[in-house]
Amino acid sequence: MLYCPHMQTSHGSSLREGTPRSDQPFRLYSAASIGPALRHYREEAGLTQSQLAEMAGLNRTYLSDLEQGKETEQMRRILRVLKLLGVRATLQKADW
Repeated sequence: MLYCPHMQTSHGSSLREGTPRSDQPFRLYSAASIGPALRHYREEAGLTQSQLAEMAGLNRTYLSDLEQGKETEQMRRILRVLKLLGVRATLQKADW
C-alpha cells in the first residue's frame, strides 16, 4: 500500500513519491494521486500496461495517461462527487 506523497501523516514522517507502505492505504485527492497507486499495483501484479489495458478493455495510452496522473473527465466527475459528499477515497490491496 502507499501513502499519498503530498500528505503529512499522523506519524509525522515525510515520504518519497511512490514509496510502498504496508500500514496505510493510498489516499486519493486528485488524478495525480491516483497515477502512482495504479502503477504500483500494476507492477506488483507483474503486468505491463498493455496486458492490464487488454484485461480491462482499455486503450494502453489511456491507462498510461491515468498512471501519469493526467486528469480525465471521468476522474474529475468522480472526485467532484466524492468531495461534495464529504468522503475520502482510498486504494488498498484487496484480499479477495
